[in-house]
Amino acid sequence: MRIDPRIAALKGEVTGWRRDFHAHPEVLYEVHRTAGIVAAKLREFGCDEVVEGIGRTGVVGLIHGKNGPGGRVVGLRADMDALPISEETNLPHASKTPGKMHACGHDGHTAMLLGAAKHLASTREFEGSVAVIFQPAEEGGAGGKAMVDEGMMDRWNIREVYGMHNMPGLPPGHFATRAGPLMAATAYFEIAIEGRGAHAAKPHEGIDPVVIGAQLVTALQSISSRNTDPMKQVVVSTTIFQAGEALNVIPQRAYLRGTVRTLDAGVREMVERRFRQICEGMAKMFEAEMRLDYQRRYPATVNHAAQTKVAADLARAIAGPKGVDDDMAPTMGGEDFSYMLEARPGAFIFIGNGDSAGLHHPAYDFNDEIIPVGIQYWALIAERAGLAR
Repeated sequence: MRIDPRIAALKGEVTGWRRDFHAHPEVLYEVHRTAGIVAAKLREFGCDEVVEGIGRTGVVGLIHGKNGPGGRVVGLRADMDALPISEETNLPHASKTPGKMHACGHDGHTAMLLGAAKHLASTREFEGSVAVIFQPAEEGGAGGKAMVDEGMMDRWNIREVYGMHNMPGLPPGHFATRAGPLMAATAYFEIAIEGRGAHAAKPHEGIDPVVIGAQLVTALQSISSRNTDPMKQVVVSTTIFQAGEALNVIPQRAYLRGTVRTLDAGVREMVERRFRQICEGMAKMFEAEMRLDYQRRYPATVNHAAQTKVAADLARAIAGPKGVDDDMAPTMGGEDFSYMLEARPGAFIFIGNGDSAGLHHPAYDFNDEIIPVGIQYWALIAERAGLAR
């Protein structure tokens, strides 16, 4: 690893910030404590501008380079929110808030970008300006969209934007990315099946929503297996099936809920169309009523080719050629950095968290050993991103 000694010296301090954020998790847009600490530290570091309340509780800090204002502006983004999960790590810095924990490493992302802001504000060894973006509500609240919709890109004239996320299973300090679709578009569905309740011994007198729901779960799987090009990825997962309260009663209604993940825009359209057709057809076949609530959420996270090359090249400058995979397989997880990549060219990259529990697991913890690596990556993006092409 090639780490600037000045950055290496920040590790202990930044680790302290990270563990404090971990011990005090906040979810969605309610990141008031975290955002307040972030804004206070950015002012303490000497950032040239610090603005709070972008996208409700987001924070943006602007740092001018050695020639002062003017020139290119590069955006660097970290997410601040935690998850509604009860922690099971038993670590000294474990969550002090019941039912909430940093199970995705956003505490580490925030701390690393804060460390980079301190380094960049102190050294100013770059041209143009850097906007450090601290975003709320990545975990389902579309905080990235909220910040973009509030005019963040135009307000600070951000020309390129970069994001980073830790990845359990990838060796510590290694990097992985790819040009094009990197993470999936997400959608969520809720289906209410209205049948006709009856005694379980007289099924002919009812319309059984359990049977309909079971058929529907299977039929929806045909979207990926029979309607989608086998070379294109689709996930249709029914994760909740609720019906009935008694062993001898056919219930009146059943509820199905789940998620859909796609990488291709055309496939995304096809999946929703087939979803509606299958539900309508199933309802007619069984003479039941069915209500479908199909909600599109985050678009696919699509990296821009030129910026992805920059990101991979700079990652190699830190981790070496064997420490960077610039053609990783896409992942079907979702990420609202996608909205920022729709607004501006940029790239999203993964940094290895090592052999830790998986993301969104109650035993997960961010690997503090990778903090200097992440800070170094951000510093190189600030110093070279606009000059590397």
